[in-house]
Amino acid sequence: MKLTIIGCSGSFPGPHSSASCYLVTQEHEGRMWRIALDLGSGALGPLQRHIALEDLDAVCLSHLHPDHYMDLTGLHIAVKWRPGGWPTQRIPVHGPAGTDARIAAAHGIDPAPGMHDEFDFHHWTPEQPTTIGPFTITPITVRHPIDEPYALRIEAAGEDGTTRVLTYSGDTDSCRGLVEAARGADVFLCEAAYQDGRDDAIEGIHLNGDRAGAAAAEAQVGRLLLTHLPAWTDPNVVREHAALRYNGNIAVAADGVTYHI
Repeated sequence: MKLTIIGCSGSFPGPHSSASCYLVTQEHEGRMWRIALDLGSGALGPLQRHIALEDLDAVCLSHLHPDHYMDLTGLHIAVKWRPGGWPTQRIPVHGPAGTDARIAAAHGIDPAPGMHDEFDFHHWTPEQPTTIGPFTITPITVRHPIDEPYALRIEAAGEDGTTRVLTYSGDTDSCRGLVEAARGADVFLCEAAYQDGRDDAIEGIHLNGDRAGAAAAEAQVGRLLLTHLPAWTDPNVVREHAALRYNGNIAVAADGVTYHI
């Protein structure tokens, strides 16, 4: 399984990265499978540096804030208006209940049919696994001020036959669901939007380095990748504080970098 960072800027696109989008790929049954975890503001452009849009097997949304799903509007245009027609099936979109209506409203179109001709919408059920090619994806409820915020636990068999696990936190503050989603993960892609020492009093929205590190340590993950840092958050401060709580491998996610899991 490979993880490519398409966009890792927190809350809005930054000067060097789009908002949240992470490409996960793995070969299975003779072909490469490709899913996008979130498709936030500005992500559709850089995604095309890595794959052709018609090769996308699914979009998996953590929650319905614009920095995590808004570029579905652009993908809809790409599918609907491609000269000669879209060459493959509707793209599956897995997300919270109401994703179809929300994205139709964002684009200013009638929800019936909305984007159903372009996308095959599926709603997450908490802790109910969904299989997409080689990937088993389990949404686990986390703590963020919106209906149905999820962390996503992605499992797939490695080349040696053992199961590899990537956990994506989505957006969350500290909670039991986050730790359970990350339990034993090989890679924990964890948001840390708040800067330690500056934003410590804000509760119930995002993690900082300290809280991300604490979750990684409790979950006993193999590697911590800090992500979703806004332009005004210092990655060095966040990383240093995470390292005070978690003594494993830590890095700050970087746009365009591919990690092998």
